[in-house]
Amino acid sequence: MRKNSIKNIRINQEVQKELSNLIRQEVKDPRISPMTTVVNVEVAPDLKTAKVYISVLGDEQAQKDTLKGLKSAAPFLRSQLAHNMNMRNTPELHFIGDQSIEYGVNMSHLIDEITADLHDEDENEEDSKES
Repeated sequence: MRKNSIKNIRINQEVQKELSNLIRQEVKDPRISPMTTVVNVEVAPDLKTAKVYISVLGDEQAQKDTLKGLKSAAPFLRSQLAHNMNMRNTPELHFIGDQSIEYGVNMSHLIDEITADLHDEDENEEDSKES
């Protein structure tokens, strides 16, 4: 099975959906932030391992704590994944921090600031033309 086959893409999506639900509803570790998002999952073609990309809304310490909590909860999550999904092999989960959402929010704020400055400059020019 190729890495980007339709079957592999579908497995990635199903594992992502299931892990999102498990993290939100089943994991009770206080280190895991309630604002945790499973951004992407890449299951290896042999179904032995899975890279789980996690985004945490909060400071850097919250991200580190959440990753530690998820790494300690990985065996539980794997067993629940095996119970809920009918797969030949249940992948070993490797959690990786992903700052793409935070980066996007930051870029959005920067764009908003620039457009607000441009809008203010346009209003100032119009006011000076009227005078």
